[in-house]
Amino acid sequence: MKKHTHRSINRLAKWKYIVLAMTLLVMLFSALPSVFGENAALHINHRGQPTDATLLSQSLTQSNITPMSIEQNGDTTVMIFDDATQQAQAQSLLKALLPESTTVALAMEPAAPRWLLNAGFSPIALGLDLRGGVQFLLEVDMEPVYQAHRQMVIDEFSSEIRASRGREVNDSVQINLYNDQDVSAARTLLRSQFAHWDSRISGSTVTLSLSDDEKVSLRTLTVQQNLQIMRGRIAELGITEASVQRQGENRIRIELPGVQDPAAAKDVIGATASLAFHSVPATQTRQTLSLLDSEGHPVNVNPRAILAGEHIIDARAGISDMGTAEVNISLDSAGGRKMSQFSRANIGQPMATLYNEYSRDSKGESQQVSEVISVATIQSQLGSRFRITGVGSMQDAQELALLLRAGSLTAPVTIIEERTIGPSLGAENVQNGFAALALGLALTLSFIALWYRRMGWVANVALLANMVCLFGLIALLPGAVLTLPGIAGMVLTVGMAVDTNVLIFERIKDKMREGRTFAQSIDKGFHSAFSSIFDANLTTMIVAIALYTIGNGPIQGFAITLGLGLLTSLFTGVFLSRAVINLIWGRDQRREVRI
Repeated sequence: MKKHTHRSINRLAKWKYIVLAMTLLVMLFSALPSVFGENAALHINHRGQPTDATLLSQSLTQSNITPMSIEQNGDTTVMIFDDATQQAQAQSLLKALLPESTTVALAMEPAAPRWLLNAGFSPIALGLDLRGGVQFLLEVDMEPVYQAHRQMVIDEFSSEIRASRGREVNDSVQINLYNDQDVSAARTLLRSQFAHWDSRISGSTVTLSLSDDEKVSLRTLTVQQNLQIMRGRIAELGITEASVQRQGENRIRIELPGVQDPAAAKDVIGATASLAFHSVPATQTRQTLSLLDSEGHPVNVNPRAILAGEHIIDARAGISDMGTAEVNISLDSAGGRKMSQFSRANIGQPMATLYNEYSRDSKGESQQVSEVISVATIQSQLGSRFRITGVGSMQDAQELALLLRAGSLTAPVTIIEERTIGPSLGAENVQNGFAALALGLALTLSFIALWYRRMGWVANVALLANMVCLFGLIALLPGAVLTLPGIAGMVLTVGMAVDTNVLIFERIKDKMREGRTFAQSIDKGFHSAFSSIFDANLTTMIVAIALYTIGNGPIQGFAITLGLGLLTSLFTGVFLSRAVINLIWGRDQRREVRI
């Protein structure tokens, strides 16, 4: 006897409703801090010299500046103000009042209730076009880096093969050899030291040029080096929400929200840095210099450098034979001779690597800040290539290599574009952008409610939930920044989300015209519309991914919002709408509903 089974339609398991409810609740809590907005604030880092918050408050009050609140935690004090004007006035006053070692940073503090912030939620970060500030586009000149590496080849051959003569020809290096013994020695040297170079031996002439892969690697390392330097220097400006990103092959885009003085930013970005190696005396004398390392421990170093950073050609992190992290360093011929002579006479003695940063103070005078970044023991005689061990983890080794390259590679950086956006213009952009979003949302809600009547209200609920989910998802996503093009992506998302419900409702109408019951029409309508909805969202998502991959800045902001909007519209338009319709009409097959 054949057994017939009946599928229960328009019913969702309870756990699915629970998942939907929990998801909407999390998205709502994530979006709420953005509704409360942010307050202008100052972050004061006292660097071991804390100042009583009461004294700071009194000093500001005497200048007719009244903070909304002051919170002190250890060496850090956070002050919140009514507006950006008081924030800027307070920063100028406190910079003159506090010691030079104290950092007074512009910041924005969430205005949301403390319980919401303690739960891990925070408002959406606003981009430069919405908050105001300064943007720089810098270009890294790679030719001096390539030239330094070509000169390293000439120096290396000159030291290994005494009779050779080298010269640069366009982008290549030509080495002239005098006998077969030199040719044999050159082949050995090429295999051991210059395997990553494209080389050719014709008669007694060796031609070397950087391979394309090595050029890409050098360019990547050099841009990373500059990114590392810029991030550290921007910290001196006291900007907590600065954005430093690579753009294209050899460009860097820097966005400084809240900064309205490009000249001050240029002084910090254009500061110079250097690196040197110093001996570490066993005992402290009147001539020794006491400096702090990265952990705050004092180190006594000889003030006279063994070797300056201009002799370093390259530095890369690697793994030693023992499986520990190390940094491999390459010096030019002059640096190799100096290091060889010193290390031969100081085997078993420590050697410190000193990082020097030069910048300008508020008076425009140059000042130097030195830090010991590594202390290593010389285990054998060193030459133009040696390694530093005992540097900690692989990440520590990579950071050290970046610092070594930062003090050595000659990679000039030029500011090719500079833009300043006033805070009033940023506020106007926010108002106009969200006004357009509100207008588009209101018109769409009204049209859907009138056209689809009762089921139109389901679409409106899904559309409002979509906006909540989109705001919540942007706030949750690390590194996501809302820009003016991002708001345009939100407006576009409104249309995309409604289109999902329109397709579903039209399919339901078609099924009812075929004579099916309303419950059957709901079931068949959702199933038949899903493939069209999925295809449309997939093709648009491909475009969003392409925009994010190829574009930069505002284009990426638009792509992020568009891509997240597609995900939230699919979630609310299909799954949430189905759940609501199932609860209201889906189970009753006898009720006639006009849609």
